[in-house]
Amino acid sequence: MISFNRHLWLRFHKIAAPYWFGEEKWQARRLLVLLILLLLGQTGFAVLFNEQTGEFTSALAAKDIDRFWLSIQISLGILVVGVPVFGFYYYVRDRLALHWRRWLTRDFLGEYFSNRAYYELNASADIDNPDQRIAEDINTFTQRSLQFLMVIFGALLQLIAFSGVLWAISRELVAFLLIYAAAGTAITLLVFGKILIGLNFYQLKREANFRFSLVRIRENAEAIAFYRGEARESSLVGGFFNDIFENLSKLIRVQLKLNLFQFGYSFLTVVMPSAIIAERVISGELEVGRAVQAAGAFAAILSALTVIIDNFDNLSKFAAGIKRLDTFRNFLIATDGAPVSEERVIRFAPGPDLAIEKLTLRTPNHERILLKNLSLKISPGQGVLIVGPSGCGKSSLLRAIAGLWHSGNGRIIGPDSTEMLFLPQRPYMVQGTLRNQLLYPNVEKGLTDAELLEVLKQVNLPDIAAHFDGLDAELDWGKVLSVGEQQRVAFARVLLIGPRYAILDEATSALDIANEESLYRLLAATSTTLVSVGHRPSILKYHQQVLELSGDGDWKLYAGEDYRFE
Repeated sequence: MISFNRHLWLRFHKIAAPYWFGEEKWQARRLLVLLILLLLGQTGFAVLFNEQTGEFTSALAAKDIDRFWLSIQISLGILVVGVPVFGFYYYVRDRLALHWRRWLTRDFLGEYFSNRAYYELNASADIDNPDQRIAEDINTFTQRSLQFLMVIFGALLQLIAFSGVLWAISRELVAFLLIYAAAGTAITLLVFGKILIGLNFYQLKREANFRFSLVRIRENAEAIAFYRGEARESSLVGGFFNDIFENLSKLIRVQLKLNLFQFGYSFLTVVMPSAIIAERVISGELEVGRAVQAAGAFAAILSALTVIIDNFDNLSKFAAGIKRLDTFRNFLIATDGAPVSEERVIRFAPGPDLAIEKLTLRTPNHERILLKNLSLKISPGQGVLIVGPSGCGKSSLLRAIAGLWHSGNGRIIGPDSTEMLFLPQRPYMVQGTLRNQLLYPNVEKGLTDAELLEVLKQVNLPDIAAHFDGLDAELDWGKVLSVGEQQRVAFARVLLIGPRYAILDEATSALDIANEESLYRLLAATSTTLVSVGHRPSILKYHQQVLELSGDGDWKLYAGEDYRFE
């Protein structure tokens, strides 16, 4: 359960401090100083305007017309200065929040994409919806951090500025005020504190789950339609919304109780100051204007002392957001750390050629061995075809070579990642133009249109550019291209990049044999060495070695010309 304590402050500090002490610290501090100066101006305006409110009220009660109009003129002068102060205060606050959000988002994205943390998140049940944490929780964190900082600082300024005014008018009001504020704050924290924070935390999580379920349906619409899975998907999405409804119903009920307390608490502050000083006004000891001034000072000080009560709902949501960001950052930082046990983690080392030394692959929970004690050297021009029954660990071996699979032990030696290109069974179509698809991930590589069009011809997509209005057409390529066309685009990437090794995980599964042979023939004519997972005899001749996995951890290595498919 989240609560307002030292741990929450430490979490906040861990997220917030790097911005204020990092490379943008001077710009951030200048804006913060300007924001504080504008807040001081707001407080000064409030004190002066409260004073003039009492002044022209007293002038009206005394029927002193000259005193009244002089006070009105002073009030208008204060407004001329005060209105720009209020306007620029919110402008500077929002601008500082925007700069902070930009820095913090870039910082999180840097950690998100380093060490493939975005990939490791798939195996973590503790971190849900990283998209929401980056897109929404960071924005809420920066905005509300500044909002609450200024609210608290403004409350201190109000407390200092109006305490002298109220003390000079009525000490009884000061004593009542302190007791009233302390009692209200204690009730809010003890009665509503942990309940609201917990409900808000789960509400954020459940809203994100509901939204993600809708996104998932849009991304898999065709597969769902083929399966006629509308009823099942509707039931699943409805279940996510039911979670929202149930949690929000509890939240609304608790919020109702808090609202009843807050409104009653606030309305009493309108009555109590007048009741306490009424006798002194009636007896003539105090002017009516001084009573109005005392009420204004009372309200300002009470607002300062009850800042937690007035903002508790937003504070509870803020605390829940801090928890989500903190757990997210802890996970991202943990992916940079060293393995806990060298004996249970596959090690990697740089080398000119791809080699596997005494590799044992296990499932992520280390319950089952997929492959035992494999040693294999893949020299340039000595490609390997990996075969075996479904579930025997073929794709897991490729993931280990790519550095995505860590469960097991042994060592993998290989060239730099820029010299190895991996082609999964379902190619990734990046957002952008057709040119971006061909050059991904090195979109800045300078190639002429003629070179790109020639490669498209080689992979049997000669008319694709003309059909979609050129290489710079921007479309949702994952939807407009068939899986077979996407696989040919992926082969075009290999031809354009020219890596030392191409790792293909059933990368031609959607193609007919003629297209498959054509693509493999193209690659075989280059200096790229092939490591393929496949099931068709037609591609055997493009590999010099065959690695057969049995599914129980055993393996056998054959020369390509000696292997026969069963």
